[in-house]
Amino acid sequence: MAALVVRHGLPMREIFIVANREVANWFPGHMSKGLNQMQRQLKNVDCLIEVHDARIPVSGRNPNFVSRLGLQMLKPHILVLNKMDLADLQHKNEIVSYYENQGVKDIIFTNCKKPDSQGIKSIIPRISSLLQSSERYHRSDVKEYQLMVIGVPNVGKSSLINALRSKHLRKSKATKVGGVPGITQSVLERIKVCEHPKVYLLDTPGVMAPKIGNTEIGLKLALVATIKDHLVGEDMIADYLLYRLNFQGNHSYVSYLGLDEPTDDIQHLLGKAAVRNNWLRKYRSFSGIQVVPDLLHSATTFIRGFRSGKFGPIMLDDLLEDISERNQ
Repeated sequence: MAALVVRHGLPMREIFIVANREVANWFPGHMSKGLNQMQRQLKNVDCLIEVHDARIPVSGRNPNFVSRLGLQMLKPHILVLNKMDLADLQHKNEIVSYYENQGVKDIIFTNCKKPDSQGIKSIIPRISSLLQSSERYHRSDVKEYQLMVIGVPNVGKSSLINALRSKHLRKSKATKVGGVPGITQSVLERIKVCEHPKVYLLDTPGVMAPKIGNTEIGLKLALVATIKDHLVGEDMIADYLLYRLNFQGNHSYVSYLGLDEPTDDIQHLLGKAAVRNNWLRKYRSFSGIQVVPDLLHSATTFIRGFRSGKFGPIMLDDLLEDISERNQ
């Protein structure tokens, strides 16, 4: 049992402890296949757009993109930190400085729900500027630009493509999007997103690192839906969410779930929410039909509230601490 401390007037866990759960390995076959496809396509690509979730700007990035795809070395590279509408960006300057120190000079914050937002509008001009000042080698005579969009699952790669099409072509969706990882299974045919200049994008499957060495990083990835919920467990994800909200003094979940007061006990939260909201399930036993609180429904509702922004903008990385660790 973790020691409790009083923070924001509430006795709560000082650290989050995971016992007997494995969140380190999730590397489906299509991910390995997708990364190989990306490597084969590199010769036909002018620029790489790496999309990442702004709520985990440091901890959730796949380091294999640097080693396998040669980011910042072989091709011009733009880092897009998406879902900025869901992220607490009070330390935005620290994020930018961290990546600039890593050699990433072109960083754009976006909200793909708004195609006319500044971040989306700045992407094509930034790419044009980059490519006009770079050596395109065997593609120097090709008039159009071809880009590849990469990232871990469910960070908004397809949403970015659709937002660019909406902004520059005023056309509807070209790729499937969804709130669960694994929608895009392979490198697709190229998709036109702009006419002047003529720009095509290759959508790609989300690719996780083959091993997540840090359990808490795995939980952050699961919470933002880059790992399928059932692989970690909805109860575990909900417990980590409760820990993070309490740690930050964010008790907005109380009214959202219909509770009386904050709690640091996930089972109490799930059970109370189920009873208050009449989330019940039936099952058959030897004594007849039994009705019990539906804890799974409580957990998924709690998690869905976070993912849809019901608890306000949130940063899951402890930025200064995580940046310090990465720089060591």
